[in-house]
Amino acid sequence: QLQLVESGGGLVQPGGSLRLSCAASGVTLDNYAIGWFRQAPGREREGVSCISSRGSGSTDYADSVKDRFTVSRDNAKNTIYLEMDSLSAEDTGVYYCAAEFWLGKCDLNGMSQYDSWGQGTQVTVSS
Repeated sequence: QLQLVESGGGLVQPGGSLRLSCAASGVTLDNYAIGWFRQAPGREREGVSCISSRGSGSTDYADSVKDRFTVSRDNAKNTIYLEMDSLSAEDTGVYYCAAEFWLGKCDLNGMSQYDSWGQGTQVTVSS
């Protein structure tokens, strides 16, 4: 059974950086698309970024994070990363990774398609 564990969240000043990790166990992520989602207080959960299965590796980003966030895979470690730069208060929220067994292009907006979720990691951007 696939289990996902996020880590790397924390408190960072505006303009700073964080790298989130999504470590998988139980199943190799080679044939899974992985999405990163976030939920700010009082707001709906939204898609941030996604990366397609190992065979494709294509990525997608929400407009709000393009050119600031980078998603990547480390197949040897069965881990997905989200590098976040130039952080602002609007990036504050709980960040979740989720997996979908899917060999096509990942879908940043298809939240319901992802059937394995981590517990989330808090990111707070504040001075």
